[in-house]
Amino acid sequence: MSSPSKKRKLNSGAKQPAPQPKGLEYFFSKQKQSGSLTTSAGEDGASNSASALLTDEELARKLQAEWDQEIANEVPAIRGSQNSTPKTEGTEAIAETADSDSTPASTSRPVESTAETTPKKQDTKKTLALQSTGMADDLITESIPLDESPLIFDPSKYIKELQEYWAAEGGNASYALLSRCFVLVSGTTSRIKIVDTLVNCLRILIESDPSSLLPAVWLATNSISPPYISMELGIGGSAISKALRQVCGLDNRSLKAIYDKYGDPGDVAFEAKKKQSFTLRKPKPLTIKGVYQSLVKIATTHGHGSGETKQRIVDRLLQDARGGEESRFIVRTVSQYLRIGAVKTTMLIALSRAFLLSQAPGSEYSTRDISELSKLKKEELAEVWNKAAEIVKASYARHPNYNDLIPALLEVGVCEELLLRCGLKLHVPLRPMLGSITRDLSEMLTKLQGRDFACEFKYDGQRAQVHCDEKGKVSIFSRHLELMTEKYPDLVELVPKIRGEGIGSFIMEGEVVAVDRETGELKNFQTLTNRARKDVAIGDIKIDVCLFAFDLMYLNGQSLLDRPFRERRELLRSLFIEVPHHFTWVKSLDATSGDSETVLEFFKSALENKCEGIMVKILDNLPDLPYVEGEPVPEQRVEDTEKLSLPKSKTKGKGKSKTSAKGDAEEKSINTRRKPLLATYEPDKRLDSWLKVKKDYNSNFDTLDMIPVAGWHGQGRKAKWWSPILMAVRNEESGTLEVVCKCISGFTDTFYKANKEFYDNGEESGEPKNTKLQKPSFIEYYGPSPDVWFEPQEVWEMAFADITLSPVYTAAIGLVSDERGLSLRFPRFLKKREDKSIDEASTNEFLANLWRKQEAKAETSTSKADGAEVDDAQDGDLDD
Repeated sequence: MSSPSKKRKLNSGAKQPAPQPKGLEYFFSKQKQSGSLTTSAGEDGASNSASALLTDEELARKLQAEWDQEIANEVPAIRGSQNSTPKTEGTEAIAETADSDSTPASTSRPVESTAETTPKKQDTKKTLALQSTGMADDLITESIPLDESPLIFDPSKYIKELQEYWAAEGGNASYALLSRCFVLVSGTTSRIKIVDTLVNCLRILIESDPSSLLPAVWLATNSISPPYISMELGIGGSAISKALRQVCGLDNRSLKAIYDKYGDPGDVAFEAKKKQSFTLRKPKPLTIKGVYQSLVKIATTHGHGSGETKQRIVDRLLQDARGGEESRFIVRTVSQYLRIGAVKTTMLIALSRAFLLSQAPGSEYSTRDISELSKLKKEELAEVWNKAAEIVKASYARHPNYNDLIPALLEVGVCEELLLRCGLKLHVPLRPMLGSITRDLSEMLTKLQGRDFACEFKYDGQRAQVHCDEKGKVSIFSRHLELMTEKYPDLVELVPKIRGEGIGSFIMEGEVVAVDRETGELKNFQTLTNRARKDVAIGDIKIDVCLFAFDLMYLNGQSLLDRPFRERRELLRSLFIEVPHHFTWVKSLDATSGDSETVLEFFKSALENKCEGIMVKILDNLPDLPYVEGEPVPEQRVEDTEKLSLPKSKTKGKGKSKTSAKGDAEEKSINTRRKPLLATYEPDKRLDSWLKVKKDYNSNFDTLDMIPVAGWHGQGRKAKWWSPILMAVRNEESGTLEVVCKCISGFTDTFYKANKEFYDNGEESGEPKNTKLQKPSFIEYYGPSPDVWFEPQEVWEMAFADITLSPVYTAAIGLVSDERGLSLRFPRFLKKREDKSIDEASTNEFLANLWRKQEAKAETSTSKADGAEVDDAQDGDLDD
């Protein structure tokens, strides 16, 4: 039996070092060593054989009674002191666990301590108050069918019971609701189910606890702040492992065994929590607000002792997590590895539908009648959903901060006013407009036939968004919306020199390129990456840069997003002052589709000046261009190309014959109107209004930005390296990575060596790095198991011969075929894309789009071989 002196030390006011946690097996071993179980005063003696029949619960009660009796006999003064002195944080009991082989009886209900049956004057006595974790799950929340269709789900059925349950813990929504949502979302690959589940969870919060909605959105999107506000948790695997050992009573060997089996930190926490049978302190149910505030505290804690403070917060979160699922998602959230498929687009769609169906208490915005929506046809309902989603997406694209978007939604709902409340704001970056990729100049000219456009050099630098207010404060943001003002103090100092007369505030976009200050010669992107990122002093700058401006989105308090590109460009060039080799405009050429020779020469000039290629932008807004009967074939090709870019077109069966398909296309083309291309600035959209033609595309092959996810040991000379390597694209909707192919080409020995050091499985070094033993749940792959799984974090540019349908790889399945995915023939590594994060890797839809273009080109070639009429005048010069 443990000496009462230990109890005396625990309950004294002096600060003592925290003793190591001991499980109930510690007490059992003491009894076995003495040869018999000691009974408390007044109890009959019991033999070892009789005690062996006791359950863990009965034995725990017995031990508790003995401990209480010893305290009563030997330290009455301490007990009296406890009754008169409030508890302090230093007197909290330490969490201890029982043996994981507990009998069912011991986990079927909470174990009542003797403190619950003794007189009230002893309530404040520190006791071994065992709490069963088997009853920790929130049964009320688990019964809610969050994955129902939002047109069937009725939040009012559950809100009253939830609020009564939450009231006992302070009135805030419990984290159990959110973790239940995460379980359902991560358990399905159906995007419809994912959106429906999120919508229903958000609706419950909107109607029952609106103040918890914003924290819930941050947690569901695996972040705590917008990208331009740096808030890093800085929690490593060691902190999580330590918390699991302390809270769940595991030693290093047990924890490593679980990790080796499951790999994912969240799954490890789930299994570790299952092995925890008891805690000495009743967990305080986690709330959505509480979890978010804990994460913010972790991110904002700095300086001496910050590591210990962060560790205590993580420990408390895991202690209070009820059941395995809450533990799983707490750990995934802390490690910033949530992966539930609630990516940005999915969350915005869910928010738009939730606010279309539910109203926050006290708000006055209107909602749609669910019974009326239920009567709509599928196409009509999709139109309602899409209109609401476009408003929310556009608001977020202009003002990407949930801290502003959610309060505005709670006040006005989904309406046009939301666009005004979440409009452009200085020092808050808007999401940049993106350009579509074209195969070559011929395709570009075909797409833009009949329209005026501008060709611009595509510089090999870093895209920058420059904000300046009337007081002269300057902020510079990257294409990922990260603040990089400290990286470019020379540009900050330059801004007053380029502001023309009458300019108060502006938002400008351009490309920052490393240059030779004397000659103006352009340098490559690799040179720019060697520049320091933080705390850069102007006197220490060794790599000079020049800002090549190409767009103006905001001027003197007014948004220019709805103005055509020609007007925005004219304002930029007329109101700002050029400073040679410091600030200037991108080199450009205005042309039409008839100026093929001039455009080709401009493209060659861009390559000679060390540019990546050219950007092509529509200059003016034009009305729809109708199809004119008798117009040359290329006009139909424009329509075919645009049709191919439509997302999610599925093929069913084996399709029609070439003859019937061709007849259908000819029949449809008679009444077709070409899609208008707008010259406005569309944040966060990739449109044909902006096209990019790069030198690699002009060399008759496309490229994909792919993510390496796994590898095998090579053969022969390559046995010590990883070869081949599995490559994947990302599914933007579900957040998963879809494996496309293996790659063994394009690698040098130097690359192999560096790659093996970066993705180290620990066989030789003993310290694994950037690798996993098990396949992460967010990777879609069903082929032969690789020797090692990589931690996805790099983007590699890959070339290939063509794209094929594959029975093995499931990438883009459902987009081009219901039964097969897509793979690459002869994939070849080109280079690492250090300028891109994995969130910018190529998507499965982009891969499917390339396949459709490839098939369309093949059909065109077949038609030529069969004697189909082709307009040679359009295709001639550039193809030569």
